[in-house]
Amino acid sequence: MRRLIPLLSVLFALAVGLALGAGPLDDKRGDAAPAQHARRSAPAFDETFASTVAPALYAHRLAKQSVAVVTTPGASPATVKALVDQIVTAGGAVASRTELTRALTAPGQKTLVDTMGSQLATQLGQQVPALADPALSTYPRMGRLVGLAVATTGAPAAASAPASTVRESLKAAKLTSGLSGDTAGVAPLVLVVLGKDLDDAIADGLVQGLAAQAHGVVVAGRSNSADIAALRKRDTPAATVDGTESGAGRVAAVLALVHQIEGGGGSFGASGIDGAVPVG
Repeated sequence: MRRLIPLLSVLFALAVGLALGAGPLDDKRGDAAPAQHARRSAPAFDETFASTVAPALYAHRLAKQSVAVVTTPGASPATVKALVDQIVTAGGAVASRTELTRALTAPGQKTLVDTMGSQLATQLGQQVPALADPALSTYPRMGRLVGLAVATTGAPAAASAPASTVRESLKAAKLTSGLSGDTAGVAPLVLVVLGKDLDDAIADGLVQGLAAQAHGVVVAGRSNSADIAALRKRDTPAATVDGTESGAGRVAAVLALVHQIEGGGGSFGASGIDGAVPVG
């Protein structure tokens, strides 16, 4: 990865030159009027630049890896699609897409979430001992259940019977949508795409539970996301990335997934304390 950083610098310099209409092959740049040069807006430049350098940065390092995508209410469909596209560009496969509903994430629905979580933990506790831990509170337990439904600490695999039970139960209770049955496999990597601000304790509990059931988790959100900031303060066991409204932020999120293959959390993105992207 370190040897790719100089490449990024070179490509950036080249892209800047082309964006300004002064590429290295432009022998007549002094004769052309400024109005004749194509100029990109900042957002267009960001998207073009990110899509240009992303394949070289990824180096196909998500090959033979699968990712479960989990979204919270208010997550931008366009952002989610763009992230899925970048996962594929990196060589990975999206094993499943699950939407957590407001019935699961709203503070006023805690009783429903607790009741469903307790029932499933009792029902599946012998098959999945981690669910029977009496120390688990409402949202860490629900996070483990969602994790059981979509993730694995091992290699990509078919969904187990307990995973299928959780999928059907959460869908029937309208706590999740977009995933049911056993047609989708479970994945070692999980990408959580945040939408509107969640209660800090709910967000932390869900991520804590998910991380216990997956090999690696990346939580991604917009710049200045209050949820991302709160998770960073709580020392979450997942990697965090902010800035996903931009092409650069989405590339950083996928590089964070690559980083999780060898283990390691981290704080990346527009305001990440560990840098814009994982290095190494």
